Amino acid sequence: MARVAIYPGSFDPLTNGHVAIIQRGLNLFDRLIVSVANNPQKQPLFTVAERKGFILEAVKSDPRVEVDSFDGLLVEYARRRGVHTVLRGLRAVSDFDYEFQLANMNRKLLPEFESVFVMTGEDYFYVSSRLVREVAIFGGDVTGLVPAHVASALRGKAIR
Repeated sequence: MARVAIYPGSFDPLTNGHVAIIQRGLNLFDRLIVSVANNPQKQPLFTVAERKGFILEAVKSDPRVEVDSFDGLLVEYARRRGVHTVLRGLRAVSDFDYEFQLANMNRKLLPEFESVFVMTGEDYFYVSSRLVREVAIFGGDVTGLVPAHVASALRGKAIR
């Protein structure tokens, strides 16, 4: 039986840290479903379709990676997909606190649901989508923080 995990996130924008987690996840799982969360409480810079496109371009159509999106609870999405494992990246202790609470709530809602955490590499521990967005919007250089195609899209959103 294939080992499949969901790697959910807002990916607004996709960073090189996200890409590194995808690559590391493929060392652990046979397939990854990278799924863009459509959270109506957030005002994203990019549409769900744009974010899915960024991911597809970054993974170069690797057949082990499926790119999808979802609304609502992750556990309900996982149940619909028949997947019981989520992959999450951790950058700092503060991430762990939040992810620990989330993992336990998810297991309360779906007892067979498992969370697998991988540490972000030292090159990306300080990179977050929020910080990248802020730097880019004000015209800062995000080279090396995001894939080149995402940097180009971010330049189009910069305040001039």
